[in-house]
Amino acid sequence: MTDDTVPRHEGDIAIPAAAVEAVRRAEVITVFTGAGMSADSGIATFRDTETGLWARFDPTEIATPAAWDNDPGLVWAWYQWRARLVCDAEPNAGHRALASLERDRGVFVVTQNVDDLHERAGSTAVSHLHGSLFAPRCSNCGRLYQGTDADPERAVQELRVEPPSCPICLSPVRPGVVWFGEGLPAGEWQAAENAFAFADVVLVVGTSGVVYPAAALPEQALDRGVPVIEFNPEPSALSRFVTHSVRASAGVGLPALLEHVG
Repeated sequence: MTDDTVPRHEGDIAIPAAAVEAVRRAEVITVFTGAGMSADSGIATFRDTETGLWARFDPTEIATPAAWDNDPGLVWAWYQWRARLVCDAEPNAGHRALASLERDRGVFVVTQNVDDLHERAGSTAVSHLHGSLFAPRCSNCGRLYQGTDADPERAVQELRVEPPSCPICLSPVRPGVVWFGEGLPAGEWQAAENAFAFADVVLVVGTSGVVYPAAALPEQALDRGVPVIEFNPEPSALSRFVTHSVRASAGVGLPALLEHVG
């Protein structure tokens, strides 16, 4: 153990002392999360092999505007199935640690995930760059759909579930996620840029750092001299640039950080 790590009990995670101090002194913390954030909750990454009924489908072929135009029932059912998996999951210790950091400072979460685990853990300022499974909207007029006839249970058993209709224009309601070939939602992107602009420290958790333009946000923070602390059990595309890297999953590393920050 080097001098710049906080002493830990044997087998625990060593957190760089400078990283702990940066978080302790920060008034505004921006957290950038990817698929690894929810891995400890049992949520598979987007490109992981699916199982059961959906094992023969390539997610990258379903998550496109063309797939929706060709077979909206198939696409709607797949996203309803994914929503069912998320509903069965619980926020992990990492989600709860981030929510606890809000007790005495500003914490803004910018996530690439489409689940609602940050919110369910108690985080109050969350920007979903890639949309949300729980914010479907009209495919025509764009209005958020507030109906109650979504049926995640049915999608577990059936490959096609017809989407509900918008009560305003009667067009099919689409999943509230960003598909391949679509731009990021302007409001969420602006919120993310603001969160990074005012950050005293940035935590990057469980992201590969290869999906742009989102991956540019922590890079821009580094260029401004903001400390960036990575939590990831494996090296990422950002690892060689960040201020500190902690080789731990979200569910292990973030609670350890919280313990030392106090």
